[in-house]
Amino acid sequence: MSRSLYITAPEAHSGKSAVALGLVDLLSRRVGRVGVFRPIIDSEDDRDTVVDLLIAHPGVRQDHADATGVSYAQWHADQDAALSRIVDRFGELSAEYDAVVVVGSDYTDVTTGNEWASNARIAANLGSPVVIVVNGSGRTPAVIAATIELARSELVTWHAQPVAAIANRVDPEAIEAVRDLLGRGGLVSGAIADVPLLGAPTVADLRDACGAVLWRGDEELLARESMGFLVAAMTPPNVLKRLRPFTTVIVPGDRSDMLPALILAHQSATFPELASMVLTGGYTPDSAITRLIDGIKPDMPILLANSGTFETATGLGRVRGRLTADSAIKLEKALQAFAEGVDADAIVGALDVADPSVVTPMMFQYRLIERARADRRHVVLPEGEEERILRAAAILLRLDVADLTLLGDEMAIKAKADTLGLDISAARILSPTDPELVARFAAEYARLRAHKGITLELATDIVSDVSYFGTMMVHLGMADGMVSGAVHTTAHTIRPSFEIIKTAPGTTVVSSVFLMCLADRVLVYGDCAVNPDPTAPQLAEIAVSSAQTAAQFGVDPRVAMLSYSTGSSGSGEDVEKVRAATEIVHRERPDLLVEGPIQYDAAVDPDVAVTKLPDSKVAGRATVLIFPDLNTGNNTYKAVQRSAGAVAIGPVLQGLNKPVNDLSRGALVADIVNTVAITAIQAQGGAS
Repeated sequence: MSRSLYITAPEAHSGKSAVALGLVDLLSRRVGRVGVFRPIIDSEDDRDTVVDLLIAHPGVRQDHADATGVSYAQWHADQDAALSRIVDRFGELSAEYDAVVVVGSDYTDVTTGNEWASNARIAANLGSPVVIVVNGSGRTPAVIAATIELARSELVTWHAQPVAAIANRVDPEAIEAVRDLLGRGGLVSGAIADVPLLGAPTVADLRDACGAVLWRGDEELLARESMGFLVAAMTPPNVLKRLRPFTTVIVPGDRSDMLPALILAHQSATFPELASMVLTGGYTPDSAITRLIDGIKPDMPILLANSGTFETATGLGRVRGRLTADSAIKLEKALQAFAEGVDADAIVGALDVADPSVVTPMMFQYRLIERARADRRHVVLPEGEEERILRAAAILLRLDVADLTLLGDEMAIKAKADTLGLDISAARILSPTDPELVARFAAEYARLRAHKGITLELATDIVSDVSYFGTMMVHLGMADGMVSGAVHTTAHTIRPSFEIIKTAPGTTVVSSVFLMCLADRVLVYGDCAVNPDPTAPQLAEIAVSSAQTAAQFGVDPRVAMLSYSTGSSGSGEDVEKVRAATEIVHRERPDLLVEGPIQYDAAVDPDVAVTKLPDSKVAGRATVLIFPDLNTGNNTYKAVQRSAGAVAIGPVLQGLNKPVNDLSRGALVADIVNTVAITAIQAQGGAS
């Protein structure tokens, strides 16, 4: 995915849209093509004002629809599905732009219990470094720093990566103190001075808020900002003393004496210019006063509101101004304040500091799909009449992950797909009893297995089995890989590959790994499905194969050879097997980082590693974990899957000449999609 920054705040009214605008302006001048993305918006039917603001920037070339993810309603209905949609949309944008500015949600959705956690989760799954924005108005430097630190720690808990903290709307006199405190926190920091104009509502905003109508004055002046309010409940002299520039004066509608005084003050060079007047109570000024005003032709908007003075004043006091694309003066002030308050070089540098070790399950699965799509391969699915296979096939075809062949009766498969409402029209459907193909496959199988006494007649019966039929397709180049096992046993699925495809050159052991997607990283577990009790040489070969598989799927291999003791602290037959296997790997593959024997906690926990193996390059940072036997491996992966909520992808077979992968008979549709993508990537070959 492209470089990006996720702008979010732990509270409402932080002014993050102004910060986002500043970043868009900065990056469009420093980086190149800049895109905008808003993961959650209020409604699919209405335009998002923040998106409109940002795409109106001259450095952005983007449509509104391309810049949004999901609505709050979609987020509440199914967060996992919504997050998947957000990740997909972000991935599409990443392919088009050099940098993407992502803007978090606005705390306008009262049904969200923890909107900050939602933003953190989204940022983590996008892999976007986070810029924290907090509102500094009315807060001391110490409170601002504490607010940012709390927000930072919560982001880290959710595996997001905070890289910058910006205090917005800070008292100008406290700017230096805030910068000093934030600079100690280890994040790129900024302090933007409060610019009252940016938070000021327009007269049009006030009109809409109280349901008023324009009674007198130029309609074009409704776009001017109102910098404050004054309730004119006193006599004219006392009101005049309290006038401030660009104030909106709220006047009881029956105070006819106040209108001439305020209009005269507005036009006088010795009094400040006003923003507007709001007459309350639904009263229309007396005809004589109206005639007087019409003779003056005031250039100040005068609004008529039906609500009472107190109600009007209370409502208008809650109106907050927005930074919009047509607010030319505000835009200029916002960009100026951002430039003065934020270190441009440091922010641009933050684009490149995303931690590659933080990989969420959804990120990893998205990358699988993208890699498979980049160089599409052909995968055969022998269990073509199984509902889960059909549902997965429809998804795979829709996403262009791979070309597919389904084995089974064509009429039965199409009828079932129609009943389920699935589009599998792009798939090829073959019958495993097709006479021409059976004859061709039988002849080849009989040739391959002649040394085992396989006759052509016997071969004809064997290759009609879907697992053998599919494997023969892979062997003869009619497909690049095979995925099966949703309704068949592991032995039924992989035995044909041992007989037909055989092991890759230099490999004697077919083994398996599970790609274990934890909350913030991907670990590779091997062997958890094939070899019950490997010897030391076999264990060494499994370790090398697993390291190669890890690299192929973007995991930097650091191999831990697991045992019940660490280093030289233990002895016994099982420990010695692991120790011998480790020595073989060191000797045959000195380029690999390998540690063993080592216990699981020392392999993955840095604190334990410091105590047990302080000088190891693997301990505490292992990414490939090799179990001494199938009993240990299979139970461990299932324990981690169920107890830690990890997504277990696999088993992924390794060591074969061509990719064949087995499914669990309890596989979900998502598991099948992932396994097909993995098989396609294996067929592509090479490391990532």
